[in-house]
Amino acid sequence: MSQLSYKLPVVIMKQGRSFVAYSPALDLSTVGKTLKDAQRMFAQAAKIFFDEIIKAGTADEILSELGWKKVQNKWSPPKLVSARAISIQEPIFA
Repeated sequence: MSQLSYKLPVVIMKQGRSFVAYSPALDLSTVGKTLKDAQRMFAQAAKIFFDEIIKAGTADEILSELGWKKVQNKWSPPKLVSARAISIQEPIFA
């Protein structure tokens, strides 16, 4: 059995007492009580995600929709080119 190997960009944010791990490459997020917990939970969620789309026979369709590229039967996630805060100002309406 072949194995899928990949590195995903994962953003981890602190929200209150929790840590939220999110990857735009899968449009998938998880939450944990600690940073390590969020990372572990995300790895587990990603494994389940891949197991399910492979089992359903929809991996090619789903990964293509998420911007992954297939070259010589190997999938590559979209590359993260920036992860910085951007200042945005919006008028507030009462």
